[in-house]
Amino acid sequence: MAAGISLDEKTIPLQYLEKWTDWLGEGKVGPFNAALVCVAVYCVVQIVVMALLSHVVGTGVGVDDSEQLMYMRYLWAGYGGSQPPLYTWLARLVAAVVGTNILALKIVKYLLIGAALASVFIAVRRLGYSSRAGAAALFGLLLFPQMVWEMQHALTHSIAAFCFSVVLFLALVELVQRRSLATYVLFGVAMAAAILSKYNNAIFLGALILSTLSLRETRGVILNRRFSISLVVAVLLCLPTLYWNLTYTDQLLSHSSGFGMGRGESAIQTAFYGMRGLGKAILYFAVLPAGIFVAALLIAWKKPAPALQPAPWTEKLVWRTIAFALAMTIVLVLASGTTQFRDRWMLPILVLLPVALALRMDARGDKGRKVQDVVVFVGATLAILVLPVTWYTHLNGGDSRGSIVRVDYQSLYGQLTANGPVRTAISSWHWVGNLRLVDPDLVVLDDEMPDFGHLLIEPAVLVMANDKEPPEGILRALSEAGYVADGSPQQLVVPMLFDSEPPTRTLTVTRLKKAAAGAAPQ
Repeated sequence: MAAGISLDEKTIPLQYLEKWTDWLGEGKVGPFNAALVCVAVYCVVQIVVMALLSHVVGTGVGVDDSEQLMYMRYLWAGYGGSQPPLYTWLARLVAAVVGTNILALKIVKYLLIGAALASVFIAVRRLGYSSRAGAAALFGLLLFPQMVWEMQHALTHSIAAFCFSVVLFLALVELVQRRSLATYVLFGVAMAAAILSKYNNAIFLGALILSTLSLRETRGVILNRRFSISLVVAVLLCLPTLYWNLTYTDQLLSHSSGFGMGRGESAIQTAFYGMRGLGKAILYFAVLPAGIFVAALLIAWKKPAPALQPAPWTEKLVWRTIAFALAMTIVLVLASGTTQFRDRWMLPILVLLPVALALRMDARGDKGRKVQDVVVFVGATLAILVLPVTWYTHLNGGDSRGSIVRVDYQSLYGQLTANGPVRTAISSWHWVGNLRLVDPDLVVLDDEMPDFGHLLIEPAVLVMANDKEPPEGILRALSEAGYVADGSPQQLVVPMLFDSEPPTRTLTVTRLKKAAAGAAPQ
């Protein structure tokens, strides 16, 4: 009897976990699927907690969000740093409602993350698959470290790319289901949003169209004359940004050196470096979700499953999109001589990988159901476990550039304005955007800001942190704008928050004045 009681006690937690997983896969909260409700609650919690923590502690934000604080003051068709404008437009829109603060930044981030996860669930369901398959696809996306971790403490445009690539997939699913004028217009809007979120989403768009054309069941969607409406809508929406990029080609190409083009001593060596770099990026991006699916298959090894059947067109559509995206990427790598990659750049290629695997499992009976359960459980558990770590990272930032989060910007702003008002703060990189959390009317600039000279408003100061970055770019921008030093540089000692070590940071501040063109700050 004692042994039986012990066994029951051991199985009770497992039973609760299984019920929780079942609920996430097939449960409802009123009319809504439990998985979607959990995603909504998760995003709201992150928005509220991170905004409140920053308000209480007084910390700033990291490099990517501080860049948005610089840019979202302006409504332009394009911005500096080789990035498209959509994320900044959304940030500006939200800031117009709730103000220029961390709450606005977090609303944009988690609105996009939540919309992406909801879109993949809805797309799977619209294709005729089970709620459990939709949940497995949703939580499968959270197995990508770049999505469950990196997007929560950094990144901006990559989050928009994640969201609008999945939204584009959902728009195609709707187009296949209902070939109406409205759905063609919406597909055009989705195409434009995908491109304006991040330019490498053009790979995903091309792959999606090619996979649609490759299937008898779906090619009529593209060959329909109404598809020209989608193209016209997409082109019109992208036209201002295209014109901006043609006007500011130096800004568009400002980060092209990061691709490591032509690094080999010969074309063959460059191609080898390129393929090796691409392979590593794919591995780092997909190793965790692929590994979890493999582990889930091993766990479900003894579960019964029906005989394998040919994949339906819905599943082929997803797998072929992945294949075409990979093929297009390989061609681009070989043609351009690119040799350096960041793993998050693989998002347009592999974003649908968890979807494809979840759909495949839907036809595998009990075995597939078990695999889906494991994926749902691991993805949901991982998302919950990283919560406190994301809060800590949000406040603490990290070493090197991450330490800008802990600068006491209230104290810095007070010291900057101690001898008179300041309307423009300039630095060699966009950490200085954090000052707009103190003064939303402040103009903050770095050397990547388009029309630098026209935006600079006096009184202005140049603020250089001990970040070991060479200031040549910002000095050149000031020289071209005709500004020189107004007096000797001063050193400010600014407190660091959150028990930092060292407890202060030294900044060099130089007031600026208009002078003859070609002069440079002393």
